[in-house]
Amino acid sequence: MGARERYARVLRAPHARALLTAEIPARLPIGINGLAIVLFLREHTGSYAAAGAVAAAFGIAVGVTAPFIGRLIDRRGLTGVVVPLSLLHAACMVLLVLFGLSDAPVGLLVVLAALAGAFIPPLGSISRSLWPRILKDEDPSLLGTALALEGVLIELIFVTGPLLTALLAALWDPAIALALSPILLLVGLAAFLVQPPVRTWQISDVADSHGALGALRSPGIRTLVLCTLPMGFCFGAMEVTLPAFTEDHGARGLAGVLVATWSLGSAIGGLAYGARSWSGAPGRRYARLAALLPLGYLPLAIAPSLAVMFPLALVAGICIAPTLTAGNQIAGDVAPAGAETEAYTWPITSLVIGLAAGNWCAGVIVEAVDWQAAFLVSAGGAALSALLAATRWRTLGTRAPVYDAAL
Repeated sequence: MGARERYARVLRAPHARALLTAEIPARLPIGINGLAIVLFLREHTGSYAAAGAVAAAFGIAVGVTAPFIGRLIDRRGLTGVVVPLSLLHAACMVLLVLFGLSDAPVGLLVVLAALAGAFIPPLGSISRSLWPRILKDEDPSLLGTALALEGVLIELIFVTGPLLTALLAALWDPAIALALSPILLLVGLAAFLVQPPVRTWQISDVADSHGALGALRSPGIRTLVLCTLPMGFCFGAMEVTLPAFTEDHGARGLAGVLVATWSLGSAIGGLAYGARSWSGAPGRRYARLAALLPLGYLPLAIAPSLAVMFPLALVAGICIAPTLTAGNQIAGDVAPAGAETEAYTWPITSLVIGLAAGNWCAGVIVEAVDWQAAFLVSAGGAALSALLAATRWRTLGTRAPVYDAAL
């Protein structure tokens, strides 16, 4: 089966196109919030460190709460959990913008950002848990293509989001992008929730049978969490360091374009990954992809100009979506029955916490040393992820053991 036919069959599956279309506005805030918070706080506080701290608070809150929201969805249903949380998230984002514009203390902005992050629903994990149901009558190998398509969608969002943020920041103020973010979430969510696969969501009979650890009872899920944390650190450091690089080279307005170029590289890699059916042990494939990641980041530290940095950033992004897609496929394979949504949230949680730590550390390093040191630290995160994947890949085919109440 050729690449075009694989993607065409996924898109022809019942409700697939409608769900993907609804996801675009609902998940676009993912591509807006990180850069928008950094640019907004950098402009209104004058400090990259403060901007990084607020962005980190948002990201850490997303990461900490997502598995618990996923567990609630698995055990209590989708709509009743997602709708009120989304409304609370929107309210907190509006307050973050209003207080940011009024020169409120950074501590208050950190709290508001944390609350906004805590209430945002894990739509990516929800969507990934739907694909096995959507493709139940199709070739099983198409699930990898569907997840790759999800990954490409995310990367396109990471291209569009920064570009939109940069445009709004250049024409008006980054505050406009932050205010637009929750509106897009609510509009997309309204279209997403009325789709038949979402409306017919059913709670599994064994959803409450996994004890306090839930999906983390799976050794494979624990390995994905460990590997994804330093990987996320690498990506988070990039989100701050790329804008710092453009500012140092007198082109602050190109920050969003450079971040978008990096994400475009990931989208290209994701499309290539989903275009074929892969054989062999998924864990070994994941480890090999992770090993390629750090190779793209070391050259960034010696980029002499924007003309050189743009192609280097494109290449650095190539392995992101393939690695994350391979991890998502493994998460679905090793998820305990009835805990699928939660299982998909754990790698994302780890990624988001890593992103937040990378945001904060890179902000501090850029101010204390320079952007070159921040790029090297970013590459170190990717290298640690590769090392963990190389030593633990055999666990990535292992499901959770039978539940023991003693746990």
